[in-house]
Amino acid sequence: MATPAVSKTSAAKAARPSYSCTECGNASVKWHGRCPECQAWGTMAEAGPVSGALRKISAGPVTEPARPLFKIDASAISVRPSGIGELDRVLGGGLVPGSVVLLAGEPGVGKSTLLLAAAQAWAARGNGPVLIITGEESAEQVRLRAGRIGALHPDVYLAAETELSAALSHIDAVSPGLLIVDSVQTIAAAEVDGSAGGVTQVRAVASALTAVAKKRGMATVLVGHVTKDGAIAGPRVLEHLVDVVLHFEGDRHSSLRLVRGVKNRFGPSDEVGCFQMAGDGIVSLADPSGLFLSARRAAVPGTCATIAIEGRRALPVEIQTLVTKSSGEHGGRRSVAGLATPRVDMVIAVLQRWAGLHFANNDVMSATVGGAKMTEPAADLALAMALWSSQRDIPLAQGLVIIGELGLSADVRPVSLISRRLAEAKRLGFNHALVPVSPDIECPEGMQVDQVDDLGAAFRALGNDAGITSWLKQRAS
Repeated sequence: MATPAVSKTSAAKAARPSYSCTECGNASVKWHGRCPECQAWGTMAEAGPVSGALRKISAGPVTEPARPLFKIDASAISVRPSGIGELDRVLGGGLVPGSVVLLAGEPGVGKSTLLLAAAQAWAARGNGPVLIITGEESAEQVRLRAGRIGALHPDVYLAAETELSAALSHIDAVSPGLLIVDSVQTIAAAEVDGSAGGVTQVRAVASALTAVAKKRGMATVLVGHVTKDGAIAGPRVLEHLVDVVLHFEGDRHSSLRLVRGVKNRFGPSDEVGCFQMAGDGIVSLADPSGLFLSARRAAVPGTCATIAIEGRRALPVEIQTLVTKSSGEHGGRRSVAGLATPRVDMVIAVLQRWAGLHFANNDVMSATVGGAKMTEPAADLALAMALWSSQRDIPLAQGLVIIGELGLSADVRPVSLISRRLAEAKRLGFNHALVPVSPDIECPEGMQVDQVDDLGAAFRALGNDAGITSWLKQRAS
């Protein structure tokens, strides 16, 4: 019997190649200069012929019959504190058995140090053995760091492996309650094509470790690399596979470190944990206010305190400004550190237009204390007052905190969680606050709170009218 001939069109379609992004793994039947998923340029590579579509899918066996939702017992999903208070805050109380956490951060920021401390704290609480699989350092290097930070414990095990099958054998031998893999980009599976850290390898390794974690009820933490843009390296599916995604942030020139929640299936996804790098390791900071406020006794022109919201916590931030005559030939310079440059430019423009201040021939420098990052608009009014204070050489009163967003027409707009910000300011010893007008504000007892609706009202509340003469005339006309 003759075999039916295959048309040239069908053969051409079967042989047509597909393309996938080397950064995020996005697949496409067409080549693109820019990946439609991650927007990276020049990352679409040929990935072989297009697979044929399934014409018919029949019903198959199920692993477990469907049950009414209210009859499902969720008691097995119990949170176990890791022993690191600020880490538990971001995780929503602690680690959940069977959960997979992805901790990403820049090289040298302290990810391995934090997880070594967490491993020791977990074992010390009697939560079971901890297995650390490192593919970046030798066992001796990790042992030296653990001894330096006091993270040695009989129930903390360490294996230096880069092969997935060997890592799974260590898991079978130790049966840990907590698994730490440092990092997922260094582990490779021999059965999968590609080198370690590639899209295919990272996807396969993460899928295998996630399956093992769910099967054993083993809490797992995967350390991830980041790209030069700060995004998590590897395929985007990696973030979808895991239950929790955390970003570890920090400046190498500052001791402050922040763990920021990005995704959390077991708790809030907008929490922030504060840590401080010390000579003997990393320390949780339940009250980091001392890092962000200057311990000076006398008021200094150009400084103003505000309260920022990081996740769900209120943190004090001191803004410092310096306005001085320019020595250059091309006008004044602008220098910004810790603040959003577009917001600083906008505040300067508002002050020039409405408050009678002129910065054309001045160098203007703005910064935050302690390496704090203040990018939310709630710092606008405090920045404006600090710039006015530096320009007029008039210090603002100590004990004053200023909160509010500044509009282009010099109006002061409401900000979120104003009552929480005021409560934190009162706890820190501030006795006078300038805030936007808000109908549901809760003023702390013993604290003077002035609600202002524009820049002129803010100046009048402070008793400083000298700098707003032109603004008042223009506003009244």
